Amino acid sequence: MALYVAVVEFGEDNELRLETRPRHREYLRSLLDAGKLAMSGPWVDETGAMFIYKAENVAEAEQMLDADPYQSAGVIANARIKEWHVVLQAPSLDLAT
Repeated sequence: MALYVAVVEFGEDNELRLETRPRHREYLRSLLDAGKLAMSGPWVDETGAMFIYKAENVAEAEQMLDADPYQSAGVIANARIKEWHVVLQAPSLDLAT
């Protein structure tokens, strides 16, 4: 299993984002519980977010992003997914498993 980082930018419809957020977070919680999400969160300025997926390949990571309610609702204006090779990691973080 590899790590894939999705960096997303939100569109300008803040009301839509806030309306969709509970479903989005529920979806992310389901990925976390299934061992498919290492961590996620929005930028402090709320212009976008980062999701770190645990996936077999980039296609699986793209499927996870495509299934996100933010994507289907049109909250995400732009997204980029890249495979991430962790070189150093704090012992308290267990991203690789």
